[in-house]
Amino acid sequence: MLSYPEPGPLTLNVNGDMLSLTPRPADTLLYSLRQELGLTGAKPGCENGDCGACTVMVDGLPIKSCLMLTAEAEGREIRTVEGLNNTVLQDAFMDAWAFQCGYCTSGFLMTAHALMEREPEADEATIVEWLRSNLCRCTGYEEIVQAVKAALEQTQRS
Repeated sequence: MLSYPEPGPLTLNVNGDMLSLTPRPADTLLYSLRQELGLTGAKPGCENGDCGACTVMVDGLPIKSCLMLTAEAEGREIRTVEGLNNTVLQDAFMDAWAFQCGYCTSGFLMTAHALMEREPEADEATIVEWLRSNLCRCTGYEEIVQAVKAALEQTQRS
């Protein structure tokens, strides 16, 4: 019979806060963020990496948290949508009505935020390419693309 080591405590850097938890070996980052840490912005959608509703940033890159084990996140910088309070991007999403039901919105915000940090001069084709990793069932993507363009333009002016 196989025996597995007992899980031990981990400390995660989430939105600049050091948070402790003891995940099971198979716990995904999505599960731990939502169920153990109470950060429910990342949403369970497909839970197999296709929809992007669970997207968070890990070390500055958008990652689908349903595909990452919690244990893999230790020592890395995790940013969730809760860490994007009062940003130009959120305001642009509201101004452009870039959401309908809102379920996928946090994933789009995280992907767009990563884009803005990595490619602040992105053109529309680049924006569309980045947003392909997220799916929305409710709306056309035009408003989302327009919101990201507006946020990029505003940050370039500042």
